[in-house]
Amino acid sequence: MVKIATWNVNSIRARLGNVVEWLEAARPDVLLLQEIKTVEETFPLMEIKGLDYEALVVGQKSYNGVAILSRDTILHPVTRLPGDADDEQARYAEATTFGLRVASIYLPNGNPATTEKYTYKLGWMARLRDHARGLLAGEQPVVLGGDYNVIPAPQDVYEPARWTDDALYKIETRQAFRTILNLGYTEAFRALHPNKHAYTYWDYQGIAWSADQGLRIDHLLLSPQAADRLNACEIDSKPRGKEKASDHTPIWCELESAA
Repeated sequence: MVKIATWNVNSIRARLGNVVEWLEAARPDVLLLQEIKTVEETFPLMEIKGLDYEALVVGQKSYNGVAILSRDTILHPVTRLPGDADDEQARYAEATTFGLRVASIYLPNGNPATTEKYTYKLGWMARLRDHARGLLAGEQPVVLGGDYNVIPAPQDVYEPARWTDDALYKIETRQAFRTILNLGYTEAFRALHPNKHAYTYWDYQGIAWSADQGLRIDHLLLSPQAADRLNACEIDSKPRGKEKASDHTPIWCELESAA
């Protein structure tokens, strides 16, 4: 089995203790990180390598930032989403490891939805769709994981009526997400849990965590070659209850090893 997880850690340096604790307990083979909020020079490589992980870090000072941690060699890295040479935001990392092509994705939030931030989000999603289509042409197992900032359906958010005009839930956002799935990708959690209400994010404000007022916005998308090997996919909510927790929690899937 190969276990692949994704987690928006909301600052790797602020949450390092929680990340190390979870890596030691859960032992994913690959961990895709988002919102690391640091550059490569200040990423805690020593602590990560001490746990027998290699790291591909795509950082940005104080904002954004993604990384791929793997217990195997990391090959053929890509550090920007193709399609816009002027986009300098650190939101995408891609590499081959364990015989899989994996990507760590931090898709733009897009709020307020009446501003250019939403235009940027939809444009970024269109670029991701085009790149995801190209990855399928290689006929290799692909896992596109990360914080998509997309609520796919009403069952993925508490009180969905309150979110109609939010950039995470607007109909245009959900349609753009479906165009990626319609290329042939499988959303791992929903494939195995079609009716389950479960969340990956709870706001720091108010009683969101204690009242389970959450959103499911972190996803693992699998190419057909990866989906054929899907054995399990679960959300681990325990890290959200820790002190100094990220507002997101890990989601992971297990793929059967290649024959």
